[in-house]
Amino acid sequence: MTARSYLFVPGDRPDMLTKAGRRSADAVIADLEDAVAPAGKAAARDTVSDWLDNLAEPGFEPWVRVNPTEDLLEDDLAAVFRAPLHGIMVPKVRSVDELLAIGDLLERLESAAGRPPSDVKLLPIVETADGLLAVDELARAPRVHQLMIGEFDLGAELGVDPTYEAAFVPLRMQLVVASAAAGIEPPLGPVSPDFQDLDLLRDETRRLVRLGFGSRPAIHPAQVPVFNEVMTPTPEETERAGRLVSLYEQALADGRGAITDDAGHMVDEATIKVARRVLETARRAVRRR
Repeated sequence: MTARSYLFVPGDRPDMLTKAGRRSADAVIADLEDAVAPAGKAAARDTVSDWLDNLAEPGFEPWVRVNPTEDLLEDDLAAVFRAPLHGIMVPKVRSVDELLAIGDLLERLESAAGRPPSDVKLLPIVETADGLLAVDELARAPRVHQLMIGEFDLGAELGVDPTYEAAFVPLRMQLVVASAAAGIEPPLGPVSPDFQDLDLLRDETRRLVRLGFGSRPAIHPAQVPVFNEVMTPTPEETERAGRLVSLYEQALADGRGAITDDAGHMVDEATIKVARRVLETARRAVRRR
């Protein structure tokens, strides 16, 4: 199931982690990386571990963003590997070998804990030039549930202004295509530092949906309702999709392969595929309420 909204929460802020479940996000990411100063990493691990221990039935997906450097990664994973951890967000991924190594670590932790394999998912952040070149392999790696594009770090490495959205459209589409080809969830869009101009945020997010993105991460709780709204089909869109699917199925039963909609437009199998996706997204949104 695709989470419409992810909410980043600093891993060293127990007060914010406690409140995170009341922010309506489909997923909460306890951040051990950028949000935590180097001197506070060990304490943050303990905080996130305690947070996970106290999540009986969270009602959202608990994720943890770990540190990518080897000297911190193993300690991060060992500290947070406990129920009900849903997945690990992996920043600054450059090659599939990094994901395979994390998979091996998780297998050892699962074996020691008596948990079944492939229980914990991976979500690589594509925010390096090497990671972008390897995006097809990353999408097909074991455990990978979804990809995310990190445009600020990626822009810095490429020398591209991160506010120049047009430059990132072809890069975004690489993630969309790789995700579809690998059969994983549609990708997670970039963060936005603006949590005050919600109309602008809504328009940006609608453009991401049109490009094929299925989720977006929030750095502030005010962004979450916008993402949930935009990523959920409207009642009118859902009704129209249901009507198209019903008409098409009846046409197939009558031996016809194509129909016309209420506006006289041709409706074929490709159109119905989009309609079925709308209906599935709407059903998922209802289950998350």
